[in-house]
Amino acid sequence: MVYPKPPAILAGRDLRPADLAADLPGALLRTYAWMLTARTADNRILDLFRQGLIRGTVTGGQGNEGLIVPLALLADKDVDVISLTHRGLGGHLIWSGHLVDHLNQYFANAASPTKAREGNVHHGDPKHRSLPMISHLGIMVSNVVGALDSQRRFGRPAMGFAFIGDGSSSTGDVHESLNLATLLNLPILFVIENNHYAYSTPVSEQYAAGLELWRRAAGYGIEGLALDCTADVAATLQTFAAAIDKVHRTGRPLLIEANTLRLRGHAAYDTCDYLKPGEAEAMFAADPLPKLRARLAAGGHGANLDALDAEIAAFVEECLKVAMAQPRPDPTGMEHDLFAPPAPPVPWVPSIDSEPPTKNAKPKTEIVTMAQALNRALRKILTERPESLVLGQDIATYGGAFKVTEGLLKDFGRPRVMNMPLAESVSTGYAIGLAVNGHHPIEEFQFADFSTEATTQIVLNAATYHFRSGAAVPLVLRLPCGGGLTFGSFHSEELESFYLSMPGLKALYPSNPQDAFNALLAAFEDGNPVLLFEHKGLYRRGKHPITWDPHFRDVWNPKCVRTGDFATLVTYGEMVHLTGEICDYFAAEYERNFELWDLRGLSPLRLDAIKESLARTHRLIVLHEGRRTHGFGAELVARLTEELFFSLEAPPLRLGALDLPVPFAPELETAFRPTREKVLAAVASWLG
Repeated sequence: MVYPKPPAILAGRDLRPADLAADLPGALLRTYAWMLTARTADNRILDLFRQGLIRGTVTGGQGNEGLIVPLALLADKDVDVISLTHRGLGGHLIWSGHLVDHLNQYFANAASPTKAREGNVHHGDPKHRSLPMISHLGIMVSNVVGALDSQRRFGRPAMGFAFIGDGSSSTGDVHESLNLATLLNLPILFVIENNHYAYSTPVSEQYAAGLELWRRAAGYGIEGLALDCTADVAATLQTFAAAIDKVHRTGRPLLIEANTLRLRGHAAYDTCDYLKPGEAEAMFAADPLPKLRARLAAGGHGANLDALDAEIAAFVEECLKVAMAQPRPDPTGMEHDLFAPPAPPVPWVPSIDSEPPTKNAKPKTEIVTMAQALNRALRKILTERPESLVLGQDIATYGGAFKVTEGLLKDFGRPRVMNMPLAESVSTGYAIGLAVNGHHPIEEFQFADFSTEATTQIVLNAATYHFRSGAAVPLVLRLPCGGGLTFGSFHSEELESFYLSMPGLKALYPSNPQDAFNALLAAFEDGNPVLLFEHKGLYRRGKHPITWDPHFRDVWNPKCVRTGDFATLVTYGEMVHLTGEICDYFAAEYERNFELWDLRGLSPLRLDAIKESLARTHRLIVLHEGRRTHGFGAELVARLTEELFFSLEAPPLRLGALDLPVPFAPELETAFRPTREKVLAAVASWLG
C-alpha cells in the first residue's frame, strides 16, 4: 500500500543538545510539529471511536505531548530502549513507523503491527527496542531494565527510558525495578507521568499528603528531580537533555517526576465527573501545545505555523483514509503464531562436557544424580553459548538452594551467574527484557512455589509476547517442585496445571538424569518461554549414567518406559518411578501388563504415540502428583479419550493428590500424596 508522504518537518525524528544550543526556534518548531501530529491523531481517533469505527476503547495522550515528544526526540532511536504507556502516541510516532502503521493498530485491521491481536497503543516495536506494554503498567519497567542490560552486554552505548504513571508507581514491580537498576548501575531514566489521577483516584488518595514522588529516588541512592512539562517546552527539552547527558556520564539511573496533563480523562468512556469544579478548565489552561504555538508565533513564525497546521491536518486525514481502507483481519492460522517458530538447532559440541570427542572415541559417560546432570547441562550451555546467563536467588556463591548451580560462579563469573534480589517478579521481567533483546537467560526459582510472585510476568507477559508482538522470548524458567520431603504448603507445589492453563508457555518435566540433561538443552534452544519442572525428590535419588545424546530433542515427546497390552498408564516426574513398581506388582500378581508412558513434554502435548497405545489396550490410567481436581490428568484424559471413547473397555482412571493444601507432617503428607499403597488399591478396585 502507498502511504501519504509526511510533511517535510516530520522527516526529522531526532534532536540533540547541540541543536537546542544552535537553533532553539528550529528545535521548538520541530517539537511543535510532532506534538500537533500526535494531538491531531489522538483527537481524530477519539472522534472515530465515538462514531463506532474504532472498537474497544482509546486512551488518548492529549496534554501529555509536552512530556513524551521532547523525550522521544532526544532519545537515540538507534540503540536506546523504551517502553511507552497509554498516553505515548507521540513517542510511538517518533520512535519508528509511519502514522498509518499506528492508525492500523487502532483500527485493528489486517495491516496492524500486531495483526489486530492487541489493542490501541499497547503495541511497540521490539525490533527497534520499543517494548510493547501490557495493562499491568508497573510490570513493564523491569523489561526495560533487562533489555537495556542486554544492550550494554553487547557493547552498545544505550540508555533506557521507563515510564511510570503516578498510579503504577505504587506497584511493587516499580520499586523492585528501581532497586535492581540501581544495584546493576544501569543508565535508565525513570519518568513518573504524574497527571494527578489513576483513572478516577486522585493522588491525594494514593499517597500521604504532601508526598513528592521524585523524592523516593533517595531511597535507592539515586538522583531525583521534579519537572513541570506543562509550563515551557523549551525548558522541558533542556532539562531532559541535561538528564540524558547525566545518565550517560554517570551510568546511573535517574528518576524524574514529570507534572503532565490528561485532558480527555483516563479513556474514551471516562465521564470525568470526579473532577472538582474548575479543575478541567485549569487543565486546559495549562495545555503546553497552545503555549508553544503562541511562543513560536510571537517569534515571527505565524505564517509558517498556519501552513504547518493545515499540512499536518491534511496529512492525518489522508493517513486515516488509507488505514480505514484496509481489510479486516483474517483469523486463519492465528493459532500457529502462539509460539515463535523453531529456532535454528544449536551446534552443540557432541559431548556432555564441551570437550570435542577424539576420532572413533566412545561418547563420554558420567554417573551422576539428577542435580548433577542439570549442573552439567548448565555448564555446557554457559561454555558454548555466549548469549546465555543464569540468574536467581542464592545461585552464585551458595550454588542454589539444591546446589544445582554449584561451582558455576567460580568458572563463569558474576556477569554470567547472577544472584538476584529477593524479588521474583522483577527478576523474571528483567529476564524477559534480556531475552527479547537477544540474550538467553535461565532463571532458577528457589522453589516452584515462589514463582507465583512472578505470575503476571510469566503468564501475561512472556507467554503472550510472540502472539501479540511477533518477538521471540527465549527464556528457561527452572522450577524445583513436588512434595514428599516434608516441606509443607509453600515449598511443595505442583504448578503445571496452574501455568499451562494459560497459552504461550512450553513445559518439560524430566524423571531421570539423562532426560534432565537433555531437557535443559532442548529448552534452551527452543526460542520460547519454557518451564522446566524439576522434582526435588529426584535431585539425589541415586546416580545414573548420562552421555551425549544426539537425539536429545526427543525429550519433547513421550517415552514408552515398558510395553504392555492390558492398559495404557501415563505419568511424569517422580511418579514414573512409583508406576514402575505398580506395573511390576500387577504383572506378577494379576498377570496384567501395563504399557507405561513417561510424558516428559507437557506443552505442547504430543500424544499420538500414546493414542496408538490406547487404541491397542482400550484402557487408560493417568497418574500425577498434583491435586486431582483441575489437575493435569483431566486434560490428558480428555485429549486421549475424545477420539477413542467408544473403543474403551473401562472408564479412564485418574489419580492424583487430595484437594488440600500440602500438609507438613510426614504422616499427613503421605495421606495427601499418591503413594504405592493408595495407587495399588485404586487400580485393583478399578480392575474389579
